[in-house]
Amino acid sequence: MTKAELSKLSDEELLAEAKKMKSNEVLHALLIGVMIGVIVFSIWKETIGLFTLIPLFFIYRMLHKPDHNIALKETLKERNL
Repeated sequence: MTKAELSKLSDEELLAEAKKMKSNEVLHALLIGVMIGVIVFSIWKETIGLFTLIPLFFIYRMLHKPDHNIALKETLKERNL
C-alpha cells in the first residue's frame, strides 16, 4: 500500500494494519533466528555450501522489505494513533 492508500483508511483499519505489521515483525525475527541457527550448525559441521547460502538469501530478503511499514508508521504518527 502506498501512503495515499493508507491515508484513505479509517483509524480502526490503520490500527488493524499496525497490529498485522507487528505480528509479521515477530514472525520475521523468529525465522531469521532459525536461519541463523541453520547457518551456525552448517558451519559447525564444516559443510559450507548451498545449505548455508540459501538462509543468507532469505535473511537478506526479509530485512529489505518494501516501504509499506515506513509509510504505515508515518501515517499512524500523523494521526497520533
